[in-house]
Amino acid sequence: MPLSQVAPTLLRAVLSAEDAHFFEHRGIDWDAVETARAWNRAHTRDRRKRIRGASTLTQQLAKNLWLSGERTWWRKGREAAIAVVLDRLVPKRRILEVYLSAIEFGEAIYGCEAASHALFGIGASRLSATQAARLTALIPGPAWYRAHPAAWESRAALIERRLASQPLPEGLTAPAR
Repeated sequence: MPLSQVAPTLLRAVLSAEDAHFFEHRGIDWDAVETARAWNRAHTRDRRKRIRGASTLTQQLAKNLWLSGERTWWRKGREAAIAVVLDRLVPKRRILEVYLSAIEFGEAIYGCEAASHALFGIGASRLSATQAARLTALIPGPAWYRAHPAAWESRAALIERRLASQPLPEGLTAPAR
């Protein structure tokens, strides 16, 4: 789905929640990796805390298109290598476009257009800020968040609050109406 047909609120929501520095890094956000490493090291004794990740949109796309979901260092290394190459060969705009068209939002629901219709009965170009935040909140684990509505709403509220501070980068056009 062309980015011009995606609501700017969804673009901003996804960028703020999943990869705020997407247009600044070269496939891997090394600052985010270090932050996640420090946080995880500080919280390893508390097994109730979720492990914090640092995958960029490019890394997530590489994993979703070419790799399995196994949690191994070997897979993570291949994901990083693919992300760096992908970032050098494919324009950022196209990476974001493919990501939004391929990401899973639930069982047999792939892409923001299908998810917008399935959850709200409208196209991705017409999403409100609240709807965009709710869709984006599903990305890390659609099945888990759908099964835990309070956690889903809490994450969506956090994303919606972040929207105001996430500018839409130049070159990402508003949807055609």
